[in-house]
Amino acid sequence: MTSLARALFAPRRIALVGASADASRLTARAQIHLRRHGFDGDILPINPGAETILGERAYPSLDAAPGPIDHAFILVGAERVEEAVAACARRQVPVATILADGFAEAGAAGAARQQRVLAAARAGGVRLLGPNCIGLINVPARIALSVNAVLAMEPPLPAGRTALISHSGSLIGAILSRGAARGLGYSVLAATGNEADLGAADLLAMLAEDGGTDVIALYLETIRDPDGLRAAAARAFAAGKAVIAYKLGRSAAGAAMAVSHTGAVAGADAAVAALLAASGIARLDDFEALIEAAPLFAKARPLAAPRRAVSVVTTTGGAAALVVDRLGLAGIGAAEVRDLTLAGTRPDRVAAALGAAVADPRSDAAVAVIGSSAQFRPEESVAGVLRAAADAPGKPLAAFLAPDAPESARRLAAAGIACFRTPEAAADALRARLDWRAPLPPVDAGDVAQARAAVGAIAGAVADEWEARGVFAALGVTTGEAELVADPDALARIAARLRFPVALKAVSAALPHKTEAGAVALGLGDPAAAAAAMREMRARLAGVTLRGFLLMPMERGVGEVLLGFRRDPQAGPVVVLGAGGVLAELMPPPAIAAAPLAAAEARRLVEAAPLAHLRGVRGRERGDLAALAEAVVAVSRLAALAEVAEAEINPLLVRREGEGVVALDALVVRAEERAGARSNRDLP
Repeated sequence: MTSLARALFAPRRIALVGASADASRLTARAQIHLRRHGFDGDILPINPGAETILGERAYPSLDAAPGPIDHAFILVGAERVEEAVAACARRQVPVATILADGFAEAGAAGAARQQRVLAAARAGGVRLLGPNCIGLINVPARIALSVNAVLAMEPPLPAGRTALISHSGSLIGAILSRGAARGLGYSVLAATGNEADLGAADLLAMLAEDGGTDVIALYLETIRDPDGLRAAAARAFAAGKAVIAYKLGRSAAGAAMAVSHTGAVAGADAAVAALLAASGIARLDDFEALIEAAPLFAKARPLAAPRRAVSVVTTTGGAAALVVDRLGLAGIGAAEVRDLTLAGTRPDRVAAALGAAVADPRSDAAVAVIGSSAQFRPEESVAGVLRAAADAPGKPLAAFLAPDAPESARRLAAAGIACFRTPEAAADALRARLDWRAPLPPVDAGDVAQARAAVGAIAGAVADEWEARGVFAALGVTTGEAELVADPDALARIAARLRFPVALKAVSAALPHKTEAGAVALGLGDPAAAAAAMREMRARLAGVTLRGFLLMPMERGVGEVLLGFRRDPQAGPVVVLGAGGVLAELMPPPAIAAAPLAAAEARRLVEAAPLAHLRGVRGRERGDLAALAEAVVAVSRLAALAEVAEAEINPLLVRREGEGVVALDALVVRAEERAGARSNRDLP
């Protein structure tokens, strides 16, 4: 554990700046909770109006407090936070948590205040958690450094090997209490609030090194550092830890709530889903599943080739039907449903049936569905499940309890078996487990060296088509024959090299959309027609600075696609693939994947994209989908070029199977410099 991680998660000397002697006040809770839950380190209450606070000696200022301070919990109002952070800098406090709201989530004035606080922290070498942050809990270390009301629960807190990182402080309490009711415990639970400095990616990177954690759960309202999240998730995976996530904002209303809560930036959910999948993060759609799914992922690895089928053993046919139905909606079939209702719930029968289910080569996982006996005979009802888990390990095993049966749930949790209270959560968790895959590797630097040089040659913020073609060609995309000429006289000198009929396009960075500007002429059959079109085009574009004119042979193929790249505000670099040309507006939305992609992921993107016109349907020829996948891989390498914000080939012509693809138009937009960006890669 790094020095920052120790100061954040396991401090021994804690200053409470703005601590209150009134036990009924929110600003007294942290001190009360720390001592109540067993913290045996030093607490330094800071309050100029009291000599002692709740039995601890108090100090008038942080400057007056003796000795080194590991962690400051700043409890004062927003208007006094900057002063408190400056005091932390003077005392060389490594990390401070800020409780107050009234910052970025409160509008422009609050955002400006947050920037001032951050500047003061950075100037003094202080790392910040928050603002608008309720604190954190380290259960094994008995550090309840939070004002969360859930800490009024009787100690000890439930300990386990699942960590939680949450943008919402109140949901830490909800998950802790709900988990406790199911017999589930936690290692570290931390809120991040507005993430002015340290964010979910930073905490994930630190917890990746925590020996007391097997699974890291994320409750996300936004993703402020997609590159950092991806790198941190890769570190966790390499350390043998699974990362699971619930991401808010799938609906417009949910996204709006996220913005108002912590000043989040909303982004396209499809892009976020692509980022999480590429990062090796298993996404859950059901909030209950986020709490209950951790045992399915503990000390596990993704399935190499999931069959998307499960085997079900049940003591109640109706409840099993609920689970099978929800699994079916998730695209997961039932390899077998073995109903033991008439045979009873004898442990030996249940264990034997589950053993056979685990051994079934047709399925990826086994599910035990237990009926009323789970409520009234907990020891007997789950004994067979426990025996099967011990005797036949190696395949994911989960249980759904039809009645409300907390004692049975606790027995299963103690054995590390995922237990669900609803069929929806059970199906969602199993779907996430089967969808989970390893993080995708980064781009090899050698694969983008030529493209970087081509991007560097772009004169302005937006490349003209000739420059953009050079970038895509350097990446490995076929750009086809083309001649760049300055005027009709130059055309005459190269006419013999042209293959007519040709397409003529004006080349200018000021013309990213040429058709609308009248900068495209198609099907020109001979040099005279091309020269005449060139003169007309030059006259029409008299106010536009042109590099020249591009002449390309008219190409034929099976169909056109749009292949694009962009840096999403939440998801980072993504590739977009959909129908191109005149079909674009008539087809469903394009498919999205996080970049870069390996060959297998590119093929999956091609399969997922709305490209029916290329698949040989209704007597049409089949397009070269293998070559299209190769082009997707090539374009996805732009992820390694921070200089590129957006790029697009539209259309990319897909020829017949075995004949390849060719870029017919190209666009590249350079990225602006992003000042002040920080990520977990900067952590000491």
